[in-house]
Amino acid sequence: MQPINFVDLKRQYASIKDEVDAAVLGAIASAQYILGEEVTSFEHEWARACGVEHCVGVSSGTAALALAYEAVGVRPGDEVIAPANTFIATILPVVRMGARVRLVDCDEYGQLDVELARKAVTERTKAVVGVHLFGHPCDADGIRELCEQHGLAFVEDAAQAHCATYRNRMCGSLGDIAAFSFYPGKNLGAYGDAGAITTGDADLCSRIRVLRDLGQRAKYEHVVIGGNERLDTLQAAVLRVKLRHLADWNERRRAHAEAYDRLLEGAVTLPPVAAYGQPVWHLYVVRAENRDELRQALTDEGIASGMHYPLPLHLQPALSQLGHAAGDFPVTEEWARTLVSLPMFPELETEEIERVARVVTRVAVRPS
Repeated sequence: MQPINFVDLKRQYASIKDEVDAAVLGAIASAQYILGEEVTSFEHEWARACGVEHCVGVSSGTAALALAYEAVGVRPGDEVIAPANTFIATILPVVRMGARVRLVDCDEYGQLDVELARKAVTERTKAVVGVHLFGHPCDADGIRELCEQHGLAFVEDAAQAHCATYRNRMCGSLGDIAAFSFYPGKNLGAYGDAGAITTGDADLCSRIRVLRDLGQRAKYEHVVIGGNERLDTLQAAVLRVKLRHLADWNERRRAHAEAYDRLLEGAVTLPPVAAYGQPVWHLYVVRAENRDELRQALTDEGIASGMHYPLPLHLQPALSQLGHAAGDFPVTEEWARTLVSLPMFPELETEEIERVARVVTRVAVRPS
């Protein structure tokens, strides 16, 4: 029996091989390897896809977040409110720049709990980061209202939410600024590290363009202390090809999620979906009381699975300086204890989904 991968990038490449090969060879032949025309074209196309005026391509999703925080004015000693239920890259730039992270627990959808965030605001708070976790939008209107009330910046971590929508608005257009990752396994993935920032603010866009390119306003005119966080032309060429397929791939993911929902009803806790959002199912995350037993059963059947994320941020050794302990964020901890991510990618076959479901329904114990 053939194994089922968690993500199968070889299948995706096979489906677009001719297009990608031509784009990559064209980028190589152009000899414009740094900030070439492919980068400019991709920035325009991604901005249009996200429903915003401006996009800046950068070297990774983490770089996008770091530049976004810096651009909105986060400085050493400031505080940024963030969900405890997210990947560590959401907050690493905050810690590295000498600011403080104020974590809050998640709501029933696994997203930032806005009411808890409201209670976490202090005189030092500079920004709130809303994470569209697993491809499901966060409560953007709630966060926007909170930020406007206290004069805070709303930063979107849209690393997993390529063309997800919130009340018919695109993720990446909901906050003051948004950060995307194009890590290979994402819904829109490069063939290496890549990222982008989107915003409707021309001043923020101009600031980021300078910051990503060694602080240069013009060649050899360095007006600020910047970094080298440019998007490679080759990656932009790949992303332009893949962007043409993204809508179809996202629809396939939605169809797969509907199939999983139907087949797994009653066996596990299904991924909750808020009425305000249309997810793009970067991950399909269920919860089971016997998570480890379930994952082993899947492995025994040649089925890969994942855990996003088994050790919450507040319990990570690298973040011990935040001063948290087990029990501080009980909802996040319950998710971490019980979650398992099932195979999810556009090329997944119906028979494979059914095979995964047979194992899950046979083994899983639903949390009470």
